[in-house]
Amino acid sequence: MKVRFLGGTGEVGRSAVLVEAGGAKILLDYGVMLDDEPGFPMHVPPRELDAIFITHAHLDHSGAAPIFYIGRGVPIYATRVTFDITELLIQDFIHLSGYYLPFEYIELQNMLSHARSMTYWRPIRIKDMTITFLRAGHIPGSAQVLVEAEGKRLLYTGDINPVDTRLLKGADLDYGELDAIIIESTYADQDHPARHEVEREFVTRVQEVVEGGGTVLVPAFAVARAQEIACVLRAHAFPYDVVMDGMARKVNVLFMNHLRELRDPQLYMAAMDDIILIAKRRDRKKVVKRPCVIISPAGMLKGGPAAYYAMRLAGSSRNAIFLVSYQIPGTPGHELLETGTYIVDGKVQKVKAQVEHFDFSSHAGASDLHAILKRLEGSPKVFVVHGAEGNCDKLASWAREELGLEAVAPEAGSEFVI
Repeated sequence: MKVRFLGGTGEVGRSAVLVEAGGAKILLDYGVMLDDEPGFPMHVPPRELDAIFITHAHLDHSGAAPIFYIGRGVPIYATRVTFDITELLIQDFIHLSGYYLPFEYIELQNMLSHARSMTYWRPIRIKDMTITFLRAGHIPGSAQVLVEAEGKRLLYTGDINPVDTRLLKGADLDYGELDAIIIESTYADQDHPARHEVEREFVTRVQEVVEGGGTVLVPAFAVARAQEIACVLRAHAFPYDVVMDGMARKVNVLFMNHLRELRDPQLYMAAMDDIILIAKRRDRKKVVKRPCVIISPAGMLKGGPAAYYAMRLAGSSRNAIFLVSYQIPGTPGHELLETGTYIVDGKVQKVKAQVEHFDFSSHAGASDLHAILKRLEGSPKVFVVHGAEGNCDKLASWAREELGLEAVAPEAGSEFVI
């Protein structure tokens, strides 16, 4: 079995892994690096591929896949909900970044016409290769990929979270004996606080602000994080108005169509019944003037309705901006967290509103990653990807020193034989 890393090595973005075995050549993910200009993985001629497998809908794993559909295209596999979310996210990506992209809406539609839905734990065959999806616990529809061929077993975790959240059950971890694992390392350098403690602290702080007459903005990723926050507030019987805006409204409906993906469909539907949806722009002016919680993309305040709300709420210490998503350095959310400043009406201003961060991460923390590697059966080779600032090397070193496993942080373009 040959494995070639095309992207996502030593960085978070443009994940792509090429696997060749059993007479088949498949691609695991093909994402973009979301920067000022999108960055792409190394290329593979479409005619060489037998299939593409997408672990989940986030653009750093799916966003470059339409490149393979400028011509005839190849079969592409994912869960049904992943295809639904991917269509929404890539449409938005083309709308915002089309000038920099080598594909348009027609290629996206061509890609979706080649879509084939996968079901967890139901293997399929590509020539003499067997591929099985396992739950990843990251976002609804997310999967780990088990590839079996030539008597070898390779697991690709994609983005993984073994911890139960309000929205999802944790990842499947019963892999059996493996010959190799490709594992993410986003948080190889830190642990997340206990989820129940984060929830309790978050709901307490939100309630304090609203009861003090203030408005709370929760900038949140449209896919999964916004819905998770709504479920947390409902689970803790939050008694005040919860408002939702932006693309999250469309994602709400997609998840309603895939309730079996969710940990607690009843809680989800109850949370959706609770929220007030913003239908028109003029409604935004009204909600910022009354005590409530506003959940809205973008999660890093780079745009979307959240940027409008942040500007309107920044000037009063009664209000709060509670960040619940990872803040990439250089984004407005990161600047707000680090310096307490935000651009209001074109000017950098000191924010008077209360600003705090709550760790609702959907990635495995350092201890989780260590636990996953500790419980592996056999003596698999470990490839560490999807980590910035030395995190790939950090987790690979830990696996070598603590577990005695052969572990590497591969470089883009490197190829290995298992």
